[in-house]
Amino acid sequence: MSDEPLPPVPHTYPQGCYFATPADIAGKKVTVMGLGLNGGGEATVRFLLQHGAIVTVTDMKKAEDLAATVKSLGEDSSLDHSRLRYVLGEHKIEDFAQADCVIKNPGVKYDGNKYLAAAKAIETDISLFLHFTKAPIIAVTGSKGKSSTVSAISYGLKEAGFNAFLGGNITVSPLTFLDQTDSTTPVVLELSSWQLADLRGRKALKPKIALITKIIPDHQNFYHSMISYVADKKLIYADQTKDDFTILDFDDDPAADGGTLIANWGNIFAAETKATVLRYSKKKLPQNVYGIWQDANGKGIARLPAKLLSKAAQAKGKDTDTILKDIIVPGKHMRLNVLNAALVLRLMGVAPEKTIDILGHWNGIEHRLEYFHEWKNGGLTVRFYNDSAATVPEAAAESTQAFGEPVIFLTGGTDKGLDLSPIAATLANPLAIQPSATYLLAGSATDKMLSDFAARGIRHNGVYNSLDDMLTRLKADIVSHKGALGTKVVVFSPGATSFGMFQNEFDRGRQFKEKVRAIFSTGLCG
Repeated sequence: MSDEPLPPVPHTYPQGCYFATPADIAGKKVTVMGLGLNGGGEATVRFLLQHGAIVTVTDMKKAEDLAATVKSLGEDSSLDHSRLRYVLGEHKIEDFAQADCVIKNPGVKYDGNKYLAAAKAIETDISLFLHFTKAPIIAVTGSKGKSSTVSAISYGLKEAGFNAFLGGNITVSPLTFLDQTDSTTPVVLELSSWQLADLRGRKALKPKIALITKIIPDHQNFYHSMISYVADKKLIYADQTKDDFTILDFDDDPAADGGTLIANWGNIFAAETKATVLRYSKKKLPQNVYGIWQDANGKGIARLPAKLLSKAAQAKGKDTDTILKDIIVPGKHMRLNVLNAALVLRLMGVAPEKTIDILGHWNGIEHRLEYFHEWKNGGLTVRFYNDSAATVPEAAAESTQAFGEPVIFLTGGTDKGLDLSPIAATLANPLAIQPSATYLLAGSATDKMLSDFAARGIRHNGVYNSLDDMLTRLKADIVSHKGALGTKVVVFSPGATSFGMFQNEFDRGRQFKEKVRAIFSTGLCG
């Protein structure tokens, strides 16, 4: 018998919501656990104050670390600040035990947390929104591609004429637009595994469309196993019905098993969901499988039940529609994200030809292979892409292949318990497009990359303790090759987190763009 302890049983919350309606919030003592800097905590505090709650904000970060958020709330004259108090740099058990309800930060584990154990009731901004709104929900989770997918869906819906909203893990709390939603306003939610875990048992999430992007090992410093990580992902479809849709991966990916011997999570999900299943693939689907794929010319093809096909396809007796053609954003993996968005638009009733036109004009989102700067040096043009939201090694590895030509690859950061070898494996693969140069930003993940690099004989251009140092060296190296002509692509894709050096991946991306613009100012350089 194994001596390893059994994994903890996931916490299940009571069905329903502590507040029956927003009006029930008035006069209640509510503790917000985690103010943060990404807007979620701030939006929750605003919402609670606007609905008459007596609010205590507690965060382990100190006041100076949260100054921007505290200032933003303090300068809002529409809020009743007499009902707001802060406890920063610590948590006090009485703030949890004496509160009528605690609003939990999704990044905080329930298991073993004495403060949450003392709470009479626990909600999140997502659980409040889902209980209060009547909007049809399009929910997206997965390990990579979530943010790009939800952004493309949201863009497409708005361009198609829907009054649509986007929120969730993409750093926009849905509480900011709750009052603007009704049964005609689709809401696209990006949901992390942590946000889904906070919904277990509540019966609050019943998406019209649930989409799970590619599953790969992630957050293994938070979860004890891939099984636990995926168990939270499964909650996205747990309360769907046969009238809903679940969109799932079809392609095998043994690297996704994390030691579980599962070759395709999509098959597991498909067997469990009660909704109508649609699959996505990089190759043609079998005749008996509904879903989408990319043909040899890169077009997006959808095989759907007859009632979901265009009238033109039905009239011709066809079982497929072309729903995607040319797109602007680079990368094969990005194309699959946009193809999934095209499928969602089709399920929402948008005509194929309109979908092709709309998504053909989508230019991507901030921090995801985001083109933001061009610098000229004699006959050389250098284009910079910010992919700071690539926090897993697979995403960073794919960024080196996204442009169809060698790139200058900037990578590295802080470890979060992942196998970093996919980066080295790609750089050592003779069939892959090799970066023309690789620069590493210091961190615990970079230390693991260096070991992988050494084992495979991969050279790099140095490890740097700051963005300034790395970019200054990069500029010097470029200038030293004065005879270079043409166009080069620089992509910053860390494949790791940003703890220590930056507040988060978004702060990292913003700083990267600011420093590139400063160091590589426009115009010629000698």
